[in-house]
Amino acid sequence: MSMITQLAEYHPALPDITVVLILLLTALLGYVVAHRLLDLGLRTVAKYSTYTWSDALIKNGVGKRLAQLLPAFTIHMGVNFLPSINAGLESFVMNLTTAYMMVVATITIIAVLNAANDIYESNPEARQRPIKGFIQLLQLAVVILGGLLFIAALLDQSPVLLLSGFGAMTAVLLLVFKDTLLSLVASVQLAAQDMVRVGDWIEVPQLGADGDVVDMELYTVTVQNFDKTITTIPTQRLITDSFKNWRGMSSSGGRRIKRALHIDASSIRFISAQDVNSYRRFSLLEDYLAGKHDELKKYNQTMVGATADESDAAVNMRRLTNIGTFRAYAWRYLKEHPRIRKDMTLLVRQLAPDDGIPIELYCFTNTVKWTEYEDIQADIFDHLLAIMPEFGLQLFQRPAGKEFSIRQL
Repeated sequence: MSMITQLAEYHPALPDITVVLILLLTALLGYVVAHRLLDLGLRTVAKYSTYTWSDALIKNGVGKRLAQLLPAFTIHMGVNFLPSINAGLESFVMNLTTAYMMVVATITIIAVLNAANDIYESNPEARQRPIKGFIQLLQLAVVILGGLLFIAALLDQSPVLLLSGFGAMTAVLLLVFKDTLLSLVASVQLAAQDMVRVGDWIEVPQLGADGDVVDMELYTVTVQNFDKTITTIPTQRLITDSFKNWRGMSSSGGRRIKRALHIDASSIRFISAQDVNSYRRFSLLEDYLAGKHDELKKYNQTMVGATADESDAAVNMRRLTNIGTFRAYAWRYLKEHPRIRKDMTLLVRQLAPDDGIPIELYCFTNTVKWTEYEDIQADIFDHLLAIMPEFGLQLFQRPAGKEFSIRQL
């Protein structure tokens, strides 16, 4: 210090200028050294460790931000060594450096929380229980607290004094943070009830969303549609509006086929004994024809109770139809199909007549992959459409313009 005080003999301001330069150089050197040491330490740990936390800290720049505390602390402590500094200026510099350290600490905590979210998302269970919304909520609380401490440091006031006036601003804050509070409640409900996860296929027609959830944040849920477009949904809309989540289908391992073949009503008829003999060629119909033969024979024998003429009349007897036999064939075909789940609902049913007579197939494939599902479904209907003429049935279809012109001729 004697050398610094001797500088006053040349100029009164030289001691202060010298101390300021020393402080600035010390702060800069301290930042460089702290940054290098923290960065080197984290990279060394990351190199020889199997844990991902060090990589996450490096990625989010935690060491770089933490190192910025040292120069501010150096200036904060070194300002006392200025020989002739004004008391008001000293207080201002100390308050300014304290406020700066509050800002750096806030940014560092936010970076640490981002690193914690990255570490959590590297685990498999993160897809089922995302915490990004809660991390953002914590970051918001840290920013609010850091802002209060920053203002308190600049004004050299107690944070408790500022918080006492904070209650008077509650109504204003509720208005300003209305969307944040609604999103917070929605995020908690979505997470607590496990309604949506990252990777789920959801469908929200009113918002134009139909695809996979790729990100869940405090305010928004991001959906990548199947046409590769992106739809951003406000979090609270998933609580207030209805939506379809296909996760149950994906986790079940089976995807539903629910499609009908519309039969032309004019092609439906009873089948003759000759037709029955022809259908015996189908191995899938052997059990059905044998069982129906015994059932119908027993029923028709009871019709002899009235008169012989009535019992011999075909209108008084139960007979097989081509559409019923086709329906039995379709059910047996699905039952024997290797890509159809046997432990899930399997129906071939007739629906109410509309455009023709609908014969609906209701079953589940043994895969949920989209391309495989479409191939299986197409193969089944290709076969049934091709074999339908063997039963004397025709597919119902609306006449086209060409058919009208032929009829006119």
